[in-house]
Amino acid sequence: MTKRAWWLLGLNILIPGSAQLLAGNRKLGRFGVVASFIFVVLVVIALVLSVAAPAVLLTIGSSTIGLWAIALGLAFYAVLWIVLTLNAWSISGLGRATPSGRAVVAAFSAIVLVVVAGTAGYGAYVATTANSFLSDVFIAAPTKEPIDGRYNILLLGGDAGADRDGLRPDSITLASIDAETGEAVLIGLPRNMELTPFVAGSPLADKYPDGYGAYGCDVDVCLLNSIYTEVELNTPELYPDAVANGSTPGIEAMRDAVEGITGLGIQYYALIDMQGFSDLIDSLGGVTINVEEAVPIHADAEFTIVAEWIPAGVQVMDGYHALWYARSRHDTTDYDRMERQRQLQQAVVEQFTPANVLTKFQAIASASSKVVTTDVPQGSLGYFVNLASKTRTMPIGSLELVPANDIDPEFPDFEYIRELVAGVTVSSVADDSSE
Repeated sequence: MTKRAWWLLGLNILIPGSAQLLAGNRKLGRFGVVASFIFVVLVVIALVLSVAAPAVLLTIGSSTIGLWAIALGLAFYAVLWIVLTLNAWSISGLGRATPSGRAVVAAFSAIVLVVVAGTAGYGAYVATTANSFLSDVFIAAPTKEPIDGRYNILLLGGDAGADRDGLRPDSITLASIDAETGEAVLIGLPRNMELTPFVAGSPLADKYPDGYGAYGCDVDVCLLNSIYTEVELNTPELYPDAVANGSTPGIEAMRDAVEGITGLGIQYYALIDMQGFSDLIDSLGGVTINVEEAVPIHADAEFTIVAEWIPAGVQVMDGYHALWYARSRHDTTDYDRMERQRQLQQAVVEQFTPANVLTKFQAIASASSKVVTTDVPQGSLGYFVNLASKTRTMPIGSLELVPANDIDPEFPDFEYIRELVAGVTVSSVADDSSE
C-alpha cells in the first residue's frame, strides 16, 4: 500500500488526472489529463512566442482581456490541482501504508500541492493586480507611429511643495529611442533655460513669438519649468483637449516647448511625482548608486543647513536618501543635480529586472500608480516593454544641454542645440531608408 500511494500520488504530480484514470473516477481523470495537456500546450506556445515574437506575448500579458484570461486560467488550474490531489489521497490507500511511509508520502505530496497551487494562485493575484495597475496608469488610445524611426518620450520629474504654487517640473528629460534597435539617448534640459521657443502652431507660439519671457510672462520667473505652472494655473484654456487625451494643459505646454527647443516631435510623456518617487525606490528594495562626491541632505527649506551627508562610494539608498541625492542643492549647481538625476534614472531602470518586479509586484504597482501619469496607451505596452528589453542590453547615451556643452541657458543658441540633438538621434531606420 505504501508503493501504491507513492505510484498514484507520483503520477498525480507528473500527469494530473492519471491517478484517477488508473484507480478512481475516470471521468474526473479524463478531465484532469485533458486540462493538463492543454496547460502544457499553452506553456509551450508561450515559450515559443517568448523567443520568436516576444512583443506578441507581452501584448497579451499587458491587455485587460489577456490579464483576466491569465488570472482565470491560473485560478482554475490551482483549484483543479487541489481537487485532483485530495482525490488522489483518498484513492491511494494512504491510510493503510506503513506509518513511516504514510508520513513521508503525505508530507511530500502536501509540499508539492502547496507549491504548485500556491504559485498558480499567486500568479492569478499578480495578473488581477497588474490589470488594475495598468488601467489606472495607462490610457485607452490609438498607438502613435515612430517619427523618423524613433519614439520620443518626454520625462518630467514634478516637484510640488508648500513654498510654491502648483507643481514645477524640476527634472526635464527627453528620451529618444530607436524604434527598431532600442538604442536610446537621454537629452537633459536645464529647468532654468530662458527664451524658450515653441513649436510652430502651438498656442504659446502666438503668445510668445520671440521666445518665452522675452517681454515678461504671467508668473514670477520666466524659465523653462515655469511654463508648466503658468499654463496649468493661469491659461489652461489654451489646451482644451488635453485632459480628454490623457494629459494636462501644463504638460502639453511643456511638450510644445521641448519640441521647439530640440526640433523633435514628441509622441508621449511620463510625469513622475518626485516626492512619491521615494516610495517606488523603497518598493524595489532600494537603489544602488556610485556616489562620486559626498552629497548633503538639508535640514531647512532654504537648502543651507546640512542635516547629514550621503558619503562618497557605492551606496544602497532607500527612497528618502535617493530623493535627496537627486534634489540636493547645497553647494552645488542645477547641472550637478541634472547629472545625479540622470544617474538615478538609469540605476532604477537597470534594477527593474523581471525577478525584482515579480517578487515585489504589489508594492511596485501600488507605488507606481501614485507616482506616474502618462499618455502611453495600454495597447502599446507589449511593444514598449519588448523595446525596453533591447534598450537594457546596450549603453544609454546622454546629451546635457548645459554650459559644459557650450550652451548658455540664459541666451541659448537653439540652432546649435538642434544640431547637437540631431547628431545623437540618427535612427537606424532613417539610415536604412536614406541608403
